[in-house]
Amino acid sequence: MKKNIELIEVCSDNGAGTRGASFGAEALHIMAKSSKDNFLSDLPKRTCSVNFHKGFTSDFARNIELVYMICKSISKEVSGSLLQNRLPLVISGDHSCAAGTIAGIKIARPDSRLGVVWIDAHADIHSPYTTPSGNMHGMPLAASLNVDNIIHKRQDIDYQTNHFWQKFKKLGNLSPKVQPQDVVYISLRDFEKEEAFLIRKHGIKVISTETLRRCGVSGVISNALKQLEFCSDIYVSFDTDCLDVSVSKGTGLPVPGGIMPWEAEELVVTFMQHPKIICIEVTELNPFFDENDQSIQIISNILEKGLYSRNQALNFSLHYTG
Repeated sequence: MKKNIELIEVCSDNGAGTRGASFGAEALHIMAKSSKDNFLSDLPKRTCSVNFHKGFTSDFARNIELVYMICKSISKEVSGSLLQNRLPLVISGDHSCAAGTIAGIKIARPDSRLGVVWIDAHADIHSPYTTPSGNMHGMPLAASLNVDNIIHKRQDIDYQTNHFWQKFKKLGNLSPKVQPQDVVYISLRDFEKEEAFLIRKHGIKVISTETLRRCGVSGVISNALKQLEFCSDIYVSFDTDCLDVSVSKGTGLPVPGGIMPWEAEELVVTFMQHPKIICIEVTELNPFFDENDQSIQIISNILEKGLYSRNQALNFSLHYTG
């Protein structure tokens, strides 16, 4: 039934400021075992290697060499999955992994115009020049867009940091991989002035939680797809911290003003039905901070219904075309 969906697990939180998200995939498997059909168990599965030497690190790009190697492994698995005509479902630890996922998509489909739906409280468009924390999970979109934002730099960086940052941006030997007009943020609400500058400069589409409440989930999805209408493929990146902190604390950087579980569920389920969606990633689920497994349960429900909707859409398509 689920032969077109392939699970890719990345048990790494080396790009985050706190530990724990590397156990997100394991927590979801434990939760899925209690569901009626253990919806994750029969998916084809790939596991990315994360057992690399730590390598070079920097105050402005912590664990950058290790994160680069992990993302290189992710790109290989994602591209391999797509080349076998599967839809990769990536469950990653921290959001730096998205740079590898995007690279993998572009390796498999180099001529594709890729749209990105970034469902996240944070913009993740910092570089080593602008980062206030040095954590790589704040940089995957900057790397994919090939932006440094040196004009608004907070700090100068050393030769080695710049060397690995350039390598990180060129994952898959393609840079940039995404154009700013092909990015849509949903529920973005916590970002720095350097990121705000790039969003304004490039006119990146931002759909706030308030807009979602006013227009409804269906209106937001229509708005996002309209923005990405000229893209041939779309990747959806779902950060657990998009959820409001009142219902979900199982993430490293919870932020008030987020979306509710039923809104997140409708977003994922509807996007999963769209034929342009070729990859979805769920990230930053941290069981160490979860209260009564609430966040794990929410994400598990979202994934189960999202996978079901994708298969229903596929079965309809096969029936209709056959």
